[in-house]
Amino acid sequence: MNADIKQYLKLKTALRNEQAKIEARLAEIAKVLNGDVVVTAAPTATRGGRRTFSAATKAKMAAAQKVRWAKLKGNSIPAPATVSAPAPKKKRKMSAAGRAAIIAATKARWAKVNAAKAKTGK
Repeated sequence: MNADIKQYLKLKTALRNEQAKIEARLAEIAKVLNGDVVVTAAPTATRGGRRTFSAATKAKMAAAQKVRWAKLKGNSIPAPATVSAPAPKKKRKMSAAGRAAIIAATKARWAKVNAAKAKTGK
């Protein structure tokens, strides 16, 4: 059944995209005909693709779903699994030389901008 829903959603999205293309083409044709025909375009889909969830969120969702199924089937409710947070990534550190190079480049850019302003008189 889940595959049927996915297939339906894909088909629905494809049909909406096709509808938007056709309405855009009709609008172009209406322009050519000196605007004798007015066509309003339907809003296009704002977002496509699949949502992504973190591993921790997926684990929480799976645990919650198991609890819901257990309630529905009348089974004892399993204890929710504890999800440990992933280890934080190490922060990157910039070398002093790299930082100095960026500062020097920024100062040079601003000096150039200020010289151009002084030249034009603004």
